[in-house]
Amino acid sequence: MTITSTEKTGARTSEAAGLITGARERIDALDDRIIGLIQERVAVSAVIQEARIESGGRRVNLSREMEILAHYRDALGKPGTALAMTLLELCRGRI
Repeated sequence: MTITSTEKTGARTSEAAGLITGARERIDALDDRIIGLIQERVAVSAVIQEARIESGGRRVNLSREMEILAHYRDALGKPGTALAMTLLELCRGRI
């Protein structure tokens, strides 16, 4: 049995299915870019943590983390805080 594009997308017309398929491809491309940026952020964070530790400081700077949380919250609302927390968690302790 072949699944049609309308069945795959949940659309009721082939026009809507085409639009959804194209938009999903764009979302997939954006997700790939976001993942790449997160990986880059993790690497940069590791450099910062290493420099901080080597200079006698702590691995984590809580006041900086609070700035990041506020930045994401201000830009994206309450879900932004959760996103920032996830990013911070991904970036901690990689060295």
